Amino acid sequence: MRLHWNDLPTPTLDAVVARTGPVYGVTTADKGLNSEIAAALDTSIGRVFVKGLRCDHPRVWTQNREAAINPYVAPLAPRLLWMIDDGEWNLLGFEHLDGRPADYSPASPDVPLVAEAITRLASVRAPADIELKQIEQRFAEYLDTPADAQLLCGEALLHTDWTPDNVLIVGEAARVVDWAWPTRGAAWIDAACWIVWLISTGHTPEGAEQWAAETPAWATAPARALDVFATAQQRLWEGIAADALDVPWKRDLADAAARWSAYRRAR
Repeated sequence: MRLHWNDLPTPTLDAVVARTGPVYGVTTADKGLNSEIAAALDTSIGRVFVKGLRCDHPRVWTQNREAAINPYVAPLAPRLLWMIDDGEWNLLGFEHLDGRPADYSPASPDVPLVAEAITRLASVRAPADIELKQIEQRFAEYLDTPADAQLLCGEALLHTDWTPDNVLIVGEAARVVDWAWPTRGAAWIDAACWIVWLISTGHTPEGAEQWAAETPAWATAPARALDVFATAQQRLWEGIAADALDVPWKRDLADAAARWSAYRRAR
């Protein structure tokens, strides 16, 4: 449940002010599902975006992981300015991006900007000094054989969650936010994750793959690997939709993933 800024305890608020100076205004974010606190602060040093979880939250480790990965993904991602862990709350303060969620629809001028961002990210090698999930671990229950899992392996740093809310259009560039689940795997996988979102917003499977092919890493993916990953995406999203029958967008993504998987099988 999203809390408001003044719901934080006074010592935590004071710790923020010590880093930002006086806070003149607060806008609670209405996007995103992973943070208990998410707000833009108007402060004496400018606008700052703050996200956070209670220190006893089962996903608080994602805060620490996002902080650790930030130097490797900025400036594609907003820069981390500070981190607070006062024993009660874990907060991250980022540069504020004055942008809007990307529009993935077929005629949108945002789509090539997102392809550029995925291309940039595909060149980033997963850091060896940060413990990251492997993509084959995250998708293990959706794969049939160890050989299939090996097709997904690689050393690229992946984002994997290409919901439009995680891609902000700032000027003439796409910036990528919410790095709670950085993953190590093959460089083509982020483009493959994007395909399901493109299909759900009106692209045909063939058209979505054509946009994925705008990223150079796509050419490194064996056809068998794409078939395996499309099937895994179908199984993943079907499970997500089955657990949330009252959430239409999850059903839409499950249908999109099924269309992509059927397209791959037909080829």
